[in-house]
Amino acid sequence: MIVGEKLFDGQAHVVSHADASPFVSGGLRSCFEYRHFGVKDATQGKYEAFVQRAVPGSKRDDGWHYHELEFHLLYILSGWITFEYEDVGFTTLRMGSCVLQPPGLRHRAIKHSDDFSMFEVCSPAQIGTVPVEYSQGGD
Repeated sequence: MIVGEKLFDGQAHVVSHADASPFVSGGLRSCFEYRHFGVKDATQGKYEAFVQRAVPGSKRDDGWHYHELEFHLLYILSGWITFEYEDVGFTTLRMGSCVLQPPGLRHRAIKHSDDFSMFEVCSPAQIGTVPVEYSQGGD
């Protein structure tokens, strides 16, 4: 990762190459590995952008929740993932699908394919996750 020293309107120039930014575990979900691009540091925590990919054979380990974010965009690079959204129902996102999850939207991920990968952009960089009770009479 190459991060510039000079700030431009509070942001540094950053370049992230795949061979220098490996996927790592220890992110928000244990069923994924993450590749960060340096956006969090370059924007002083205002934004984050990364790719996450499934650890083959892993299962989702989260329940109903929402995120304390101002902006949350997901773009599916490969495979598929099924979410359940409060007041919307089940939605399966597949390669090429894009979703904007508004602040406070309650949801849960049900399952994903072993070849799942997703590009994610959020603001602020710190993803606040708040667990909630299921409110629609489901399981």
